[in-house]
Amino acid sequence: MNRNRLGRSGIVVSDICMGTMTFGNQADEKTAFAILDMAYDAGVDFYDTAEVYPVPPQEHYMGVTEEIVGRWMKTKPRDSIILASKVAGPGHGWITPPVRSGKSGLDRHHIMRAIEGSLKRLDTDYIDLYQTHWPDHDFYYEETLRALEELVDAGKVRVLGCSNETSWGLTKSLWMADAHGLPRYETIQNNFSLNNRRFEDELAQVCRKEQVSLIPYSPLAGGVLSGKYNHGARPRGARFTFYLEGEERQQKMASRFVNDQSLEATARFQAIAAEAGMSVVTMATAWSKQHDFVASTIVGATTPEQMPDILAAADITLEPAILALIDEVSRDIRYPLG
Repeated sequence: MNRNRLGRSGIVVSDICMGTMTFGNQADEKTAFAILDMAYDAGVDFYDTAEVYPVPPQEHYMGVTEEIVGRWMKTKPRDSIILASKVAGPGHGWITPPVRSGKSGLDRHHIMRAIEGSLKRLDTDYIDLYQTHWPDHDFYYEETLRALEELVDAGKVRVLGCSNETSWGLTKSLWMADAHGLPRYETIQNNFSLNNRRFEDELAQVCRKEQVSLIPYSPLAGGVLSGKYNHGARPRGARFTFYLEGEERQQKMASRFVNDQSLEATARFQAIAAEAGMSVVTMATAWSKQHDFVASTIVGATTPEQMPDILAAADITLEPAILALIDEVSRDIRYPLG
């Protein structure tokens, strides 16, 4: 498995990162341990979680994922694991983070309470990569970065990152860090997949020029690229099956991922993968981690049976002919997720 540096930091990670956002909801602890062990045994050393996991965020099980990850880490040498977590910022209408009575934020008060809660649940004294989970563009980046600097100075955090950020927000944060001598965001964790290539429009250039690494999540477009929603299917236990039957906000999110354009693109990507002799899951994961601005692609699973196709991407570099066919689909069906 290849390894890449996170931004300009001293941390180098496997180019596949194991995501955990379904642990404690769709996947119970025993299943989660089996998935995590498979990733670890395959050479994955990078693991991502968050204070609001599992998803969809709900107050009654908020933080359960970090507790599961913390118990699993006790079965491995701590130094062998690069651990990432996040402090919840405002959800901007997509979610209402069920932390601190719904009053999430990126000021010092919230950051300090969030880190102490995560360290306790994870049962560790430091987090390798600590990320802001949704930005707050109406708040001062300087104050957020100064609070995060305290965590770095105290040895509770090694490196900083952001998530779900815009090109303006990332650039503004980098400028503030440079202007005030503060630690900067070395990574950005945004949605990026065959069905959602908007990151390439602007943010990819920022990452290349400023040496910030993308850690893309949802390389399978929320599972849509696996084909499990094809032909109107609503598989039991699947995330968007649950969302399509949920509250209005969840239905809107599911409809963004599961729609006529995304399903048409998925069918064409499946055909390309089949012709290449691999699963579309393997192809989509390999495609994601093959970009020069990507350090590590976050993958997810709810069953151990899903892992082999994911991990098969570790040793695959897609040929130019396959990449050309993928680009053709992206030109024909622009922005399937809107």
